[in-house]
Formats: sequence, structure tokens, C-alpha cells
Amino acid sequence: MLALLLIWLDTVVAMEGFAYVMHRWVMHGPGWFLHESHHRVRHGNFELNDFYAVIFALPSIILLYGGVQAGWGGWATAVGAGIATYGAIYFGFHDVIVHRRLAHRYIPKSAYMKRIVQAHRLHHAVESKHHGISFGFLVAPPLDKLMVQLEQSKGRLRGPARRSI
Repeated sequence: MLALLLIWLDTVVAMEGFAYVMHRWVMHGPGWFLHESHHRVRHGNFELNDFYAVIFALPSIILLYGGVQAGWGGWATAVGAGIATYGAIYFGFHDVIVHRRLAHRYIPKSAYMKRIVQAHRLHHAVESKHHGISFGFLVAPPLDKLMVQLEQSKGRLRGPARRSI
């Protein structure tokens, strides 16, 4: 049981690295045709970028099914549950707290929450798929480093973002 708990925890932690790689080199690369909608003003409740939630949920669903129904073993259930856990954390942080896709009154107060929320907002200051900064979701570089990176991209920023730095 302890081994399965460690597999689950390792999966949750590893998903941050996976999310960084996917965000940096897929979403801001060949997958920009879906992710671009996330860097624009959203009209309505959904955007094309939401298809990534479905795409990234599929391995979790398959592993959970395989672990519970197909006899693949507890490891598959633990990995599938770890992916699903990361997805839930991501949804709560990214969609609810940062982008306020569900109404709430939460205001980040801890230094950690302030840093990751601000880092994600700085990520959105660059509107194109190129020259982005801060691709992680739950781990972010210090804001002073991000501001240097953002300043280096200053000529490529859209109007309001450019004036704010």
C-alpha cells in the first residue's frame, strides 16, 4: 500500500515537469492552434484550449480503467489517480484561481500563491506562441527573473502588457 501511495505522489510531482514540457514545446509549438484561444479574450464559457483537458485526461482514464477493471495492477491505478490529482490541482489553480472561470472571493495571500499567480499572469503578457516566459503551473521562477525575461521580450508585447512593465 505504501508503494502505491509513493507511486501516486511521484506521479503528481512528475506531472508538473510533464505539464511544463507540454506547455512550452507543444502548446506553444505545433499545438498553438488550440492553445492560442487561451491567450485571447474568451467569449463564452469554453475555448479551444479546453480540448487539452480532454487530451490529458485520456491517459488517466485508461490507466484507471486498466488498473481497476482490466487487471493491470495497482501501479496503473496509482499512476492514473496521480494524473487525475494533478489535473484537479491544475483546474483549481489555473482555471478557478488565476482565470476565475468559476466565481470566488479567494485572494492569494501567501508568498507562494502570489508568486505563481503573478508568474502565470506574466506568461499571458506575451500573446504570441514565441518568446513566452514561465511555462510551469505549480512551480515558477522568482518574479525578478521573470521580469528580466519579460523586459527582454518588451518589443513583442501587446499594448496594455507592454505599458505595465
